Amino acid sequence: MNYFERAKFFKTKKRLGQNFLINPDVISAIIEKAEISPEDTVIEIGPGVGFVTEQLVKYAKKVIAIELDEEAVKELQKLDSPNLEIIHKDILKTDFSELTDEKVKIVANIPYYITSPIIAHLLGEVDDLNNKNRNLIKDIILMVQEEVALRMAADENSPSKQYGLLTILSQFWADVEVFKKVGRKSFYPAPKVNSALVKLVVREQPKLELSDYKHFRKTVKAAFSQRRKNIKNCLLHGGFLKENVQKSLAALNIDENIRGEKLSIETFGKLSEELLKNENPVSSKD
Repeated sequence: MNYFERAKFFKTKKRLGQNFLINPDVISAIIEKAEISPEDTVIEIGPGVGFVTEQLVKYAKKVIAIELDEEAVKELQKLDSPNLEIIHKDILKTDFSELTDEKVKIVANIPYYITSPIIAHLLGEVDDLNNKNRNLIKDIILMVQEEVALRMAADENSPSKQYGLLTILSQFWADVEVFKKVGRKSFYPAPKVNSALVKLVVREQPKLELSDYKHFRKTVKAAFSQRRKNIKNCLLHGGFLKENVQKSLAALNIDENIRGEKLSIETFGKLSEELLKNENPVSSKD
């Protein structure tokens, strides 16, 4: 099937970040990794002209395709599949609970410039304990820029530019696996960067059990606010009191001069709890 010839007939819109996937091997890899059964409902984000969509409808009970571009919607309608529902809407303004009450799988080939907002919309922030979208999602197959995929799957031992807020956002509510690198020639028009496919298996519980998730988010945000500064100075800049910062770092044997990207998510959890404890010391009883 010549996806390239079909894609050329559609005028892509640069402002929407449209790059249509035309590599049949990559499309097959998406379908295989998604492990779709005849009982599954799939929400496809950014279906474009439907090259992945036309494969998804073969395997799923139902496919809900959410597409912002009106012209692409018209192309999708030509598929005329009885188990396909097309939603003409911005994904960032879409509440999945209005579309279905079943658990769903997500397949998404998204504009790279809104990757982080979309991940936050699907999973919720680290302190969003009852996110309506996340509660309906089993897992997500996501096409992203390769650099972003490496950031999503990074840890404290990764190169410093990879590990950061996006890492913690992705891994706090999901297990992350980068399973296939995708070259730029797999798309039309070809983007300027390579891509990668990521699978996120959504957790029912957050990665860490904490007493205050908003405080954890504040701690992490402060730690990565100034990349070139050490953890102590980042926390001070983030509004934490000097005495509490020094006391908390010492209690956990964390070097004041270490940078935030060298601390694991688990260590950030301990640091947040220690800072919180020192901010609100239990008053001693007579």
